[in-house]
Amino acid sequence: MRGLCGCGLWMAWLLAVAMPASAGTATVAAASDLQFALTEAAERFEHETGHTLRLNFGSSGNFRRQIAQGAPFELFLSADERYVEALHDEGYTRDEGVIYAVGRLVWLQRAGQGEAPGEDMPLAGVEKALARYANGERPRIALANPEHAPYGVAAKQALTHAGLWSQTEPLRVLGENVSQATQFALSDDAQGGLVAYSLALAPPLAERSEYMLIPEGWHEPLRQRMVLTRQAGEAAQAFYAWLQQAEGRAIFQHYGFSTD
Repeated sequence: MRGLCGCGLWMAWLLAVAMPASAGTATVAAASDLQFALTEAAERFEHETGHTLRLNFGSSGNFRRQIAQGAPFELFLSADERYVEALHDEGYTRDEGVIYAVGRLVWLQRAGQGEAPGEDMPLAGVEKALARYANGERPRIALANPEHAPYGVAAKQALTHAGLWSQTEPLRVLGENVSQATQFALSDDAQGGLVAYSLALAPPLAERSEYMLIPEGWHEPLRQRMVLTRQAGEAAQAFYAWLQQAEGRAIFQHYGFSTD
């Protein structure tokens, strides 16, 4: 009996040192391009620490406004560092935060939609859509809303760089965020869309789509910054620190983000 009791005490001690003194819950606001990467990171973090994370995905601009209006988010991961900088200037965050990743923009289309664009003409899919439109069709081109979604801003800049912004006006369909734009890009009536590389790499989408990276010089860098709000508790602080360590950075890299 003493052996069994000792084993039980040993297991109790292991659990005690493996778990934080008081596991907590944190509410996180995250850009939609992180839907798969951050979900994977959160699952691993929760398993390792015992903390619980409530993840909310949406457009960075909308989250920036909600935090300023008092929304109870403790950690904000934006797809555009300027939203974090604005919140800091207005006194809603603990500090200026850190850049956790730099994103990439891609042209995404359904598998079997036709030959995917090549590096020499990354927006060949847009040209095809315009040719179809000239012949009486109306194939959609999806992107996130540039009014509040950083990837929408990048998509507009890329189309403008290629001289295609005004021409595509009748074909554009706007998603509330880049995740919704990705759904639109893969719909039956779409030629494709300009969306986040991280979503194109996610297994559920990669199995049924093709993509081409848009040259980084065609739009402003997608510097993604995260920050703790003034409401941040222990769990949020721990996750913020964990994402900056090797394990968290490796997950971002796996989904196509640069973390250098």
